[in-house]
Amino acid sequence: MNDAGTYLYAVTRAEGSAPAEDLKGVAGEAVRAITHAGLVAYVSTVPLDRFGEEPLRRSMEDLDWLSETARAHHSVVEAVARTTPTAPVRLVTVYSGEDQIRELLDRRHDDFTATLARITGRQEWGVKAYVDPTAPPSGEGGEKDEGTTSPGLAYLKKRQASLRSREENWRQATVRGEHIHDVLKSVAVASQRHRPQDPQLSGRAEWMVLNGAYLVDLDRGAEFARLVAGLRGEGIDVQLTGPWAPYSFAAFAEPTRGEPTRGETGDDP
Repeated sequence: MNDAGTYLYAVTRAEGSAPAEDLKGVAGEAVRAITHAGLVAYVSTVPLDRFGEEPLRRSMEDLDWLSETARAHHSVVEAVARTTPTAPVRLVTVYSGEDQIRELLDRRHDDFTATLARITGRQEWGVKAYVDPTAPPSGEGGEKDEGTTSPGLAYLKKRQASLRSREENWRQATVRGEHIHDVLKSVAVASQRHRPQDPQLSGRAEWMVLNGAYLVDLDRGAEFARLVAGLRGEGIDVQLTGPWAPYSFAAFAEPTRGEPTRGETGDDP
């Protein structure tokens, strides 16, 4: 069908692969499995008038559409990942048809196999750390007002002190973010620091000084969660999310000519 494309969610090994029955994906389309070269690709058929290159450019600017599509995509990935090691594919990866999917499994077979070996027995955890920018830096003593300064000069001094305070607050916050990341990656087998989220996406006005992803052995998940809990306090809020399918640790090279255009919503699952 030249008016339909094949939407790819994830790849697993054929051995122990999860059934695709009853799974619904993006746009409410049924999910099916394509088995080839010892691997399984989980896909849906999608209309190109909504998922073709040009329509996608418009749709990716629609936050409601993007949110709905991301939820459907992630629900398929998480359902598959509950039963077998799963390599998620970036959101909105659309191929021309099943033949192109099989060609992908052939061409990237070693990449998929290596990724699946790396993530087997492991899960991704997300950690975000926030600091209140209005809190005074630790050790700040404040300046004495001798009562002899003119109102204009007093205002300038107060303004300069406020700027110095904010800069010092940011410096201390970033140091703490680095420290938290160093502590957590000592327990993880792999880690990545993502860009801080825009406050409109995070819903928080505080500075985000850490947006990290950590690949952790299954038997160390509880230990990792306790470590995160122990890093909270003293003006810093550390939030733990997950466990997730390992989105941050299953990335592949950007598509070459002849492959699909990929869209993505951001750093987190």
